[in-house]
Formats: sequence, C-alpha cells, structure tokens
Amino acid sequence: MTKAPSATDLASALIQCPSVTPKEAGALAYLERQLSPFGFEIHRPVFSEPGYPDVENMFAKISGGDGPHLAFAGHVDVVPTGDEALWTLPPFSGEVKDGLLHGRGAADMKGGVAAFVAATLRYIEAHGEPKGTVSFVLTGDEEGPAKNGTVKLMQWADDRGEQFSDSIVGEPTNPNQMGDMIKVGRRGSQSGTLTVSGKQGHVAYPHLASNPVPVLARLVERISAEVLDHGTDFFQPSNLEFISMDVGNETWNLIPKSASARFNVRFNDLWNAEKLEAFVLEHAREHLPDDAFTLALTLESDGSEAFLTRSESLIGRFSKAVEAITGRTPELSTGGGTSDARFIKNYCPVIEFGLVGQTMHMIDEHVAVADLEQLADIYYEFMLQYFER
Repeated sequence: MTKAPSATDLASALIQCPSVTPKEAGALAYLERQLSPFGFEIHRPVFSEPGYPDVENMFAKISGGDGPHLAFAGHVDVVPTGDEALWTLPPFSGEVKDGLLHGRGAADMKGGVAAFVAATLRYIEAHGEPKGTVSFVLTGDEEGPAKNGTVKLMQWADDRGEQFSDSIVGEPTNPNQMGDMIKVGRRGSQSGTLTVSGKQGHVAYPHLASNPVPVLARLVERISAEVLDHGTDFFQPSNLEFISMDVGNETWNLIPKSASARFNVRFNDLWNAEKLEAFVLEHAREHLPDDAFTLALTLESDGSEAFLTRSESLIGRFSKAVEAITGRTPELSTGGGTSDARFIKNYCPVIEFGLVGQTMHMIDEHVAVADLEQLADIYYEFMLQYFER
C-alpha cells in the first residue's frame, strides 16, 4: 500500500497551488492523486449560479461497511495575498523554515485540510477501511460568495443518498495554542440596508426640500446605541454595526432625495432575520422626525442563522481526543465569524477544530509544523475512538 504522507508535506504542496477564490489551481487535483491509491471514491462536481463564478468542489469517501459516517469538511481556496513584495517568503512557496510552514492558506485552511487527510490516510494504513464511512467535503468557495460551494455540495451528496452522522470542520479555532478551543456553534450573520427618503431640492433653498442625510445620520447613531441583548449561556451579545453611508450625490448644490446606510448584525440564538428587521424598523421609526420622510429596509438573502451543536457524543469524544494529545481541556465556544458549518448543520451535528489562527489572512501567514502534526494526531486519535478500534 502507498505510504501515508505527513500533514506537513500535504500542506506544503497545497500551499504551492495558488487557489485564490474561485480558482482550483491544482489543489483538488493534487488531493485526488493522494487519495486514489487508498481506495477513495472521488467526485469533483462543478456548481454554477448566474452572477457568480463557477466553482469546482470535491466529495471523496471510503467505506468499510455498516457504521457511522464521519465527514471532514473544509476549503482549499484562499484570500488574495496583497502586495507579494511585502512577504518575507513568497506567499505560495509552502516553505518550511525555522519550524514554521509559510504561505497563504497555511492557517486558513490548507493546514487543516492536510491534517485531516493525513490522519485519515494514516488510519487506513494502520487499520484498513473504517467500520463505517469517512468522507471529505471540500470546496473552493468558502472565502468567496459561498454560493457554489459547500451549500450545494451537501445538497448534492444528500440527493445521492449520503447520510452523514457527524462532521468536523478544520477551520482554525485555537486562539493561542493547540487544545484551546472547539467551536460548537456560530452566531448568525445578517446584512441589510436602511434607506431614508425625503424631497430633492437646491441647497440654496433648503426650505423647499427635505434633506434625508442628517436624518439618516441621527438614525444610525441612535440605532447603534441600542443594546440588542446581553448574551446567552453559549453565545456572546449580539451586535449591529453600520459599515457605510451612501448617497451617490456627485454635485455640490443638490439636496438628495434619499440616503442609505448598510449594516451587518452578528447575532445569537435569541434572534432571527424577522426579529432583526422588526427591531431596526421600530427604532428607526421612533426617531423619524415627521411625515416628510419615509423609511425602507431591505435584508440581503445570504444571511445565516445562529446554531448550536448539542451532540454530547461528538463533542465529548472529540474533547477527549484533544485532551489525550495536548493535555488541555478545550473551551467550547461559539465566538468568531461564520463558516461553512452553517450549511453542514442542516444535515448532521457539526463542530470545528483546527490550527492556531493568529496569522490567518495576514502577510507572512504561517503555522508551526509541530502544531500541524499535532492536529493530525488529534484527528487520528478521534478516529480511533469514533470507529472503536
């Protein structure tokens, strides 16, 4: 049998594929070459949607009969490098230097993908096919619009009759050192635009117009000051942040008819899109000065719900694996932004655990080789428990 590669070798080779969203750039092709000799069934569906780039994805699985289906999930796409001249080492070098693996995607999240692939191949090398199924759910659209990636890949697999028992997403979850944190849920995210409309006019005759700009500015200030909640047992407080104010006025002597402010809300399980819409409209109307102005609120369709995984079996087993390898008891957290776990949670319990994320998306992104190999050890230890060898 082909010898299982190390996590470091896999990660280095993946980093050398410049797979900036939505480019595959050889990353999935490389993984297919690694998995095929071990007997994986491999599919590479390409999904499309008008207005968005096509994205190539991968679903690979190996089955050894009846038993649970464990899905490792992640992405091989990366964010742009920025000015490559600012990097100490070339961003797609995948070079190991002074115990660190350097390159774009080392932390987020080619290192995580490499670790769970290495752990699975090591498991097969040592024990043969699992008493159940292991699959890899891999996309090239996590750092992008997320329209043609995991959301469609999971539906594609479900349509084929795949029944997932549990999933682990290899996103970087540890703040400072390996073993710090397991993500057991995520806050929701909802974007929207609040528009105030008045009456257009000449700036020299303001009494003949109704200027929406100062009205919108007051609404933004007052809505921003409102407290959405104080958090829950597993979630931090929700927060609404205005991120831009737009008028589109190119002249100096025109009072515009309307002005808009864009916002994003990161919310816990006390909220959903409907409640947030009602909250914003209620507080906006409360501070609207008179009938000369009207309000409009639109919510973006790509919002995600808050979720919390409550599988004691999955969380307990994985925590034991982390403790066995690192000696640390991981914190169970729902902090941070969003991930593709928001799509996977519709099909099975899902948790996230990966590398230390201190350099993700930064110039000179890197991870410690020792952390990378330790992550593979954690995944391997979990598989031993999960498939009860």
